[in-house]
This record gives sequence, structure tokens and C-alpha cells, in this order.
Amino acid sequence: MHDRRGITLSLRHLLLLLTAIGFLPLALLGTWGLMAAADVQQREQDRSMLELARALSSAVDAEHDGAAAVLGGIANSPAVRTGDLRAFHELATQHAAAQAQWLGVILADAAGRSVFRTMAPFGAAPAPVADPASLARAAAGDAPVAGGVMRGAGGRAAFPVRLPIDLPRGRFVLSAVIAPDRIVNVIRRQRAPDDWVIAVMDRDGRRVARSREHERYLGGLASPGLQRLMRSAREGTGDSRTIEDVPVRTAFTTSSRWGWTVVVSAPTASLRSPVLRGAVVYAAGLALTLAACIGLASLLSRRIVRRIDSLVQGAAALGAGAPVAVEPSRVREIGQMGQALAAAAAARDRHERERSDLLASLERAVASQEAALAEAREAGRAKDEFLAVLGHELRNPLSPIVASLDLMDLRGEMGAQRERAVLRRQVAHLKRLVDDLLDVSRIASGKLELDLRPVDLADIARQAAAAAAGLRVTVQAPPSLWVAGDDSRLAQVLGNLLSNAGRFGGGEAAITLAQAIVGDRPMARLAVSDRGAGMAPDLLARVFEPFYQAPQQLARRTGGLGLGLAIVRKIVELHGGQVAAHSPGPGLGSTFEVLLPLAQPGLAPVEAPHVPVPQGLRVLLVDDNEDAARSSALMLRHIGLDVQVAHTAHEALAAYGDGPVDAALLDIGLPDMDGYALAMALRAAADGRALRLVALTGYGRKGDVARAAAAGFDLHLTKPASLEDLRRALAA
Repeated sequence: MHDRRGITLSLRHLLLLLTAIGFLPLALLGTWGLMAAADVQQREQDRSMLELARALSSAVDAEHDGAAAVLGGIANSPAVRTGDLRAFHELATQHAAAQAQWLGVILADAAGRSVFRTMAPFGAAPAPVADPASLARAAAGDAPVAGGVMRGAGGRAAFPVRLPIDLPRGRFVLSAVIAPDRIVNVIRRQRAPDDWVIAVMDRDGRRVARSREHERYLGGLASPGLQRLMRSAREGTGDSRTIEDVPVRTAFTTSSRWGWTVVVSAPTASLRSPVLRGAVVYAAGLALTLAACIGLASLLSRRIVRRIDSLVQGAAALGAGAPVAVEPSRVREIGQMGQALAAAAAARDRHERERSDLLASLERAVASQEAALAEAREAGRAKDEFLAVLGHELRNPLSPIVASLDLMDLRGEMGAQRERAVLRRQVAHLKRLVDDLLDVSRIASGKLELDLRPVDLADIARQAAAAAAGLRVTVQAPPSLWVAGDDSRLAQVLGNLLSNAGRFGGGEAAITLAQAIVGDRPMARLAVSDRGAGMAPDLLARVFEPFYQAPQQLARRTGGLGLGLAIVRKIVELHGGQVAAHSPGPGLGSTFEVLLPLAQPGLAPVEAPHVPVPQGLRVLLVDDNEDAARSSALMLRHIGLDVQVAHTAHEALAAYGDGPVDAALLDIGLPDMDGYALAMALRAAADGRALRLVALTGYGRKGDVARAAAAGFDLHLTKPASLEDLRRALAA
């Protein structure tokens, strides 16, 4: 037998050969694994940086949202709704002082003109508006806008957050001027490596905040490489250079809501250093592996595999939103990957907490808005109640005055005719002021209702001219011109226009009524002209605003509350018409022109036949105002009526029990029982006998009339009632 023996090796050489043969594929595989790990690390690092950029972007958005919410709270204040700019300025100053890094609050109109600045006293000269481009965007839209960073006249840098608001005078923009330090604080709250650079850029690509050398680079543009990177997409990662020309790996994201960009950059050298260190460690491991036993290599490989499995499980937990738990490893690359996973999980948790905080803040803002709306509704109700009581309290003293004047006229006392005429004019003036106050309240609350039907506007014009006391009025009108309207409200329009002509028109006025074509619609054109004081262009622009009046002397000889023309405009608009004022200038007279849609002719109103008051009619007069009761009783007795007077409900019931009456005039606000309850008690006491009940009260709202009808009253009269009003009420 031949012994087949080839090359012989010692056991040591054979082991070395076996180790070398086994190590070669392991070395190749290890090299490939190192490259794959470096790639994974790069992707994880990019994702981590991008997550940090997104978290910072959310935090910056939250700062802007908070500023917009504060501005919204200021805009919802009562001072804004009433147009009180001084109170608005004080409120904005308080809010600006309460906000950290707020330099002030600015209110500007849609054209870019400054209305006020909290950085200056109210009424100070307006300053040019910085960043007019963002102000124009805010005025043109309905959403808040963040402007760019700029330096003011004093050299201090700031950026605006702008909120469009609608005031009674039009569209305005409320802006919070904020120092960039507020954004710097957001950056400093983030846990980023010391050698990383974080920057926040505004919509124009200028630096608002920077984690390193903030003041030096504030307001500057990004490096050219970063600009190219940001132009490529709204968010992403890539290689660029810092403004100091340091190579970095950059992640950026741009807010879709505010247009600001957050940039997170890490030096390329620091990112590659772990990879290089890993390569060195791996090379050393290869050398040690050559000298180590295969068992040790197997042991190490098993441990490495176990750690990689832990990273895979951590990545899966991160994607599922579960807590991430990564086992520590002595292999640097695996340890860094575990740290990256933990950092990503922490960033995810921060983002979730910030989103929860934002949702909670939104819920609080909605609750605050609902509370403010409830307070506004309660304030409106209180205002309506106050105006109703004011009308009642102002009308009550007018009632005995009117009754006394009617009584003096009935007696034929000739010695005080001029004085009575003066009193009647002043009483009529006071009554008109009260009616204007109540009408403007109904208009503001949307409670002014019209009874539209075909009416003859020419007849209303002639009646209004005949009723204009102390004013010479000429009327030029066709025999009839029909419109769809409320005759009493149209008479009020003409009355207010003639009253205005009486105060400012020099004692003469002219009414011109004709048919006209406006656009393609047939309209009735009603013009009231005078040759009096006239108006300047600035007065013409505001003459229909409530409470606005032309400058007057301290004596206020013309009087009025500035409501008559505002009421005219609203009534005309409710009729589907238009009203305008024209004047050549001061001292050249004025013309007020009303356009109303035409309507088909209707039936002329039939005059109700005059029914005299029966002599000896038994009347029960109940009023807790002794002056009003006494004067009204004397006046009714003078025309032949049998009048009994009571000042309380119990006195009235006792008087009715002594002997039934034919009619009762009842005040509503009695001290012991209101007039509604007294009316029902008298109806019950009448037990089916004829009894006419008339409510005579200072409350004249539509709801008061309906309540009186529900209580059993036949008629509702508002104080002061004249003798003719009482005649018609009792004769009916």
C-alpha cells in the first residue's frame, strides 16, 4: 500500500491556515457589515436630526400660535367691538407687558397706516410700518401671518405676528412685535450636542435665531449651499456648509402654516468619527481574532447578534409607538444606534406631549371664547333692559307735562300761549331723543321689524311736510308714487331728515320726489334739500355714523344725539334702498337722497270715522305718579268724563268695588302690583261686564305691547299721551 502524503504542516500552521481561511470570509463579511452599519447609522442620524427639526418647528409654530391666540383675545375685547381705540390701546399695552420678549403691539389699517403703537402713547404720530409685505398678506387673508425679522430705527431686531381683525370702520391688522430671543429660548430648550448648529429662518430665508453666535448672524441669509438645499424641497437632509464654512450634515423642515424653516446641522467630521473609530476597532478585532480562538470569535459573534436583535426590536417599538428599551452594548456602533433610537423615541414623546398641550390650549381658548360670547349676550340683555327702564323713567315725567299743557289749552288760558308752545316743542324734542335711543338699540340688536306693504310715498311726503313745525317746506311730487314699505317708518325717515334740515338748514327745506332708473331697476328718488350750513367732505363721509355730530359751539344750539341720520340709513337699508348725502361745501346747503324700490299701487288707507267720547263716561285712572294722575284727571274731567283716581292697585280694586266703571287707564309700574296683574284682576271683577282697559306706560317695546295684549288690555299707549290719544283710546 502506498502512503499518499502531500504537503505536511504542523498543527500550529494548520490552525493558522484554518484560522486564515475561516477569517478571510469573516473579514470580508465584517467589512460589508461595517459599511451597512455606517449606512444605517447615517439614515438614523438623518432621521433623528429631521425629527429634531420637526419638533423645533412645532415648538416655533406653538410660539406663533400662542402669540396669535393672545392677539385674538385682545381683538375679542369689548373695546374692539365698540371702536374705543384708547381703551383698545390700554388693553393691548397691558397684554404686551405681560408677554415675555414682546416689544409691543401695533394696530394698522389695511392700507398699512399705523393707528397706534403700545411702544408710544396713544395719539402719538404714526411711524412707518416695518415689513409691509407681511401686513399686506394679513390684511388680504383671514389667517394670522408671521413676518420677517428686521431691525427697527433703534437697531433692535424683532419680527411681527399679525392677525387680521374687523372693526366697525373696516379691516385692520393687529401685530405683536416680538424679539428673536423668544425663539432663541425655544432652541436652548432642546437637548442637542454642543457642536450642532440649530437655526430658525423666516419666510424670506433670514436668520431669526441661531444656537451659536446668535447676535452676530441675526438677520443674515443662509449659506449658498444651505439655500440650494432649502430650495429643493420643503424638508429633507443633505450636505452643506455653515456660514463659518464648516462641512455639516443638515436636516431642515419648513412650516406649512407659518412658512418658517428650522435647520439642524451636525459637523460631518463628528458624524464620521464613530465610523472611523469603528473601523479601527474592527481592524484591531481582526488582529485579535487571528490570535484568539474560534470559540472566542463565536462567543463574540453571538453577543453581537444578540445586541443587533435588541436594536431591531427597539426600532419596531419606535415605529409602533411603544416604549423603546435597548440593551447596552460595548460595541460602539451598536451603542450609538441604541442611543439614536432612544433619542428618536424621546423626540417622539416630546412631540406627542407638545401636541397634547396644544390641544389642551385650543380647548381652553374655545372655552374662553364661549364664556366671552355668553358675557357679551348678557351685556346686550342688560343694555336692552337699561334702555327700556331709561325710556320709562324719561317718559314718566313728560306725561304730566303734556297733560298740563293740554289742560291749559282746554281752559283757553291766553296769557301763556308762547310759553306753552315753548314747552310743547321741548317736550316733543325730548320724546324724539328717547325714541331715537330706543330705535338705535333695536337696530343694533337686530330687533327692528318692518310691516312692508304698498304705500304712497308722495302722500307720506306731503303729510311730513305739513307736520314739520317751524320749518317752511316746499314739496315737488307726483300725485302718487307707490313703494313697498312701512308707512310709519318711512314717515320717521322723512321726519328725521326734515328735523335735520330744521336744525342746520336755515329754516327752509325742499322735498323732491320722482321716479328714476338706477342701474336697471325702477326706483323712487326722494331728496330733502336745504340751503343752510352745508358739510365738508370729512363730515359727509361720517354723517350717517351713530352718535357722530358736526363740531358745534359749547351751547349746542342745534341739539340732538347724533342718531337721527344713523336711524334713517338703517331703515332705508331694511327697505332694500340706499341713502346718500351731498353738499357743495360749508355754507352751501345739503341734500339727502333716498332711493327705494317701486311697488304696484295698493288701496289707499281708509280714515277711521271719528267717534266722540260719551259724556259722563266713568273712567278709573291708576298711576303712582301723583302729578301725572292729577293733571290727566283734570284734563279728562274738563272734557266731560267722570274720573276716579287711584295710586295703587289695591286702591283701584277698592274703587272698582265701590262702583263699576266703563274704562280704566292703568299704569304698568305700580308699587304693590304690576299693571298686567291688575288688568286681569279687573277683568275678573267685571264678571263679563263691558270694561275697556288701556295700558298707559313708559315701556314701549314690542314685547311690552304683546304682553299687554296677553294680559287683557284693549290698547297700549306709550307716555306721554296727548289729549287726542286719550280721546281715541276711550272713544274706541
